[in-house]
Amino acid sequence: MGKGRVLIRGSMVQDVGYRLFLLNLASELNLTGFQARNVDTDCVEVLYEGGEKETKMFMERVRELAPKEAEVSSIRFEEYEGPVKNIEVFRNEFTTIQLGKIVEIGLGMLGRQDQMLSKQDQMLEKQDIMLEKQDRMLGKMDQMLEKQDIMLEKQDIVIKKLDDLGVKIDNLGTKIDGLREDLKSMLDRRLAALEKDVALIKSRLGIV
Repeated sequence: MGKGRVLIRGSMVQDVGYRLFLLNLASELNLTGFQARNVDTDCVEVLYEGGEKETKMFMERVRELAPKEAEVSSIRFEEYEGPVKNIEVFRNEFTTIQLGKIVEIGLGMLGRQDQMLSKQDQMLEKQDIMLEKQDRMLGKMDQMLEKQDIMLEKQDIVIKKLDDLGVKIDNLGTKIDGLREDLKSMLDRRLAALEKDVALIKSRLGIV
């Protein structure tokens, strides 16, 4: 029987699947004992046990192979005489630990997803409020236009009555026409600004 310990060091040997990689390698070579753990922040320690031929092959494979994302600076083999866990016992323990980590990560992702959905709801509520305000502004603009139409109609009636009475209204008509142009220009500017705001809101909501 062969037995030993290997220390694998490097800037990227943890959180890259190195222990699972070595466990599967040991299983393929039919080792009877195996256990691995992270040491410090830059080292993976592995204990292994099996037949002389199998352990020798394991050592050769460890020197040659590594996970794709790993960055290894040194691999050192040492003699070891202590106990080594049965490989299947370690596999079960390792699988349980990894499943626990997956569940923890999944719960964290769900929590972040809930936060994102909550923020999206808040944004939609604010957009609804903006649209309501925009509707009220458009309603007020419609009222202003209606009042303007009524005022212009009344002005036309006054001008007609003055004309019927023989009052000269050339100057008055000029002033009224000028007033109409000023009001029309003001209303056109306000309406253009409102149309621009509506287009911006539609763009943010993704409405074509």
